[in-house]
Amino acid sequence: MSIRDWPASDRPREKLLMRGAAILTDAELLAIFLRTGLPGRSAVDLARELLTRFGSLRALLAASQREFCSAHGLGQAKYAQLQAVLEMGRRHLDEDLRERDSLSDPSAVRRYLQARLRGLDHEVFAALFLDSQHRLIAYEAITHGTIDGASIYPREVVKAALRLGAAAIIFAHNHPSGIAEPSAADRILTDRLREALRLVDVRVLDHFVVGEGRPVSFAERGWL
Repeated sequence: MSIRDWPASDRPREKLLMRGAAILTDAELLAIFLRTGLPGRSAVDLARELLTRFGSLRALLAASQREFCSAHGLGQAKYAQLQAVLEMGRRHLDEDLRERDSLSDPSAVRRYLQARLRGLDHEVFAALFLDSQHRLIAYEAITHGTIDGASIYPREVVKAALRLGAAAIIFAHNHPSGIAEPSAADRILTDRLREALRLVDVRVLDHFVVGEGRPVSFAERGWL
């Protein structure tokens, strides 16, 4: 049966308009994105099959272009559309941080960093450069790949902070393994960066490690 023949209260799009997006299942949300199904299968049926194949909605959203396009019912156009949707979400979070004190709402910082870093298959060490009111000036990825003390130069971070006129910084990096527990090397590197930035009166407010679940905060653990 086509979704058009379903009662209006059961159709994903109508449910969203009447009751809000939060009420929908992952399959229903994905069905709205897909718009159409395949012969003999509704968009909801196809969405359920895709969720089973990829394991979860987040895994599907984080799939590489090759993995995504190899699934029956998807393709280059859908991949491009999905990437545009994800980027709009990231930019929305970016604008949100630019309008508020980052320290007043650490949950907003966590959401932003998760959108940027979670699910990547390689390590990225990044920084949120903040003004004197702790509002976002810029997000910059400092290095990609395996992170260690030799790959991150404090002087380059200092130069970036001065170039942007930053008064404070929040560092972040991801663990592709999904385990967000900071290492001893993470703490040593953070201390080196904090000492270098202290010389130019730039405060290090926090360092988040992003993995599965809630990102770990150095500040909350009393390490800053």
